Amino acid sequence: MNRDVNYNVYTDLALEAHSLAIERTGGEVQGVKVNEEQLENAKITRIEVMNEQGAQAIGKPVGIYITIESEGLKGQNRVVHDQLSEIFAKQLASLIDFDRIRPHPNLEPTIFVVGLGNWNATPDALGPQVLNNLMVTRHLYQEAPPELRKGLRPVCALSPGVLGLTGVQTAEIIRGVAQMIKPDLIIAIDALAAQNSHRLANTIQLSNTGIAPGSGIGKNRMAINPETMNLPVIAIGVPTVVHAITIVNDAMEQILKGDIFSPTEKERLRHIEQKDKKRMIGNILGPYMGSLIVSPKGVDELILDVGRIIAGGINVAVHPDITPDNLSLYL
Repeated sequence: MNRDVNYNVYTDLALEAHSLAIERTGGEVQGVKVNEEQLENAKITRIEVMNEQGAQAIGKPVGIYITIESEGLKGQNRVVHDQLSEIFAKQLASLIDFDRIRPHPNLEPTIFVVGLGNWNATPDALGPQVLNNLMVTRHLYQEAPPELRKGLRPVCALSPGVLGLTGVQTAEIIRGVAQMIKPDLIIAIDALAAQNSHRLANTIQLSNTGIAPGSGIGKNRMAINPETMNLPVIAIGVPTVVHAITIVNDAMEQILKGDIFSPTEKERLRHIEQKDKKRMIGNILGPYMGSLIVSPKGVDELILDVGRIIAGGINVAVHPDITPDNLSLYL
């Protein structure tokens, strides 16, 4: 999670954290490598935080962050969704070194998929929804004869709920279960908070650095990462909420970019904005609306669609014999 110290703007996205760092420094961020790729239905941005200097600059741990941006996530085009699921699968596979995490040369690694979030709150139900479409095989894999195991890997899943429902921190539950089942990799899926309202419902982020549940809305929770779990952790997230402060900030920016004011008036307003922006937004929102979290209209359909896209991508990425073409045969 990255927090802009000037305006209390939260973001879970490394792409936005990198942009904020560029604004602060006015140039290239040392210790951070960025590569962009434009595809037919998606733009892929790969950010590699290479050292502690880069980590401090953008407020993200050292590691790899992959962002898939596509307006197709918002639509109802299943063909485009299938294409995005395939793109997602390739990016996820690029973060997993199966040979390295394999417990034995003759054994396939066990994958533990965790659906974070509150299934009672639609904007926070992405993780549980992904599990509804995930192909779990660990219980069958252990009992099946060797010839039937070929092409599949043992996958298990858990939706642990949230602290408000269980009274137990999510990371504590996951670590306890992991100690019993001894997986070789954890994949954690969660809803994220964005700093830019335009990124709602059109972005998927993957990283190999783990995740801190609730960090995007200012909660301080135990992280789910390689250090706390003692094994590799891949985090997957989609921004489904944005702070009200961000919406007001975007509106003010658009006003300054419009034709309502003369250049002289714009310059004067821009000076006032930079000096007193935090106070002005605070006055507009008041003590209660300032902590308001907003989700887009139709978020229920978004969660269903993106849940299928991510689950399909995970199924393809972790099982050798499952491809985008034959995925439906396994579900």
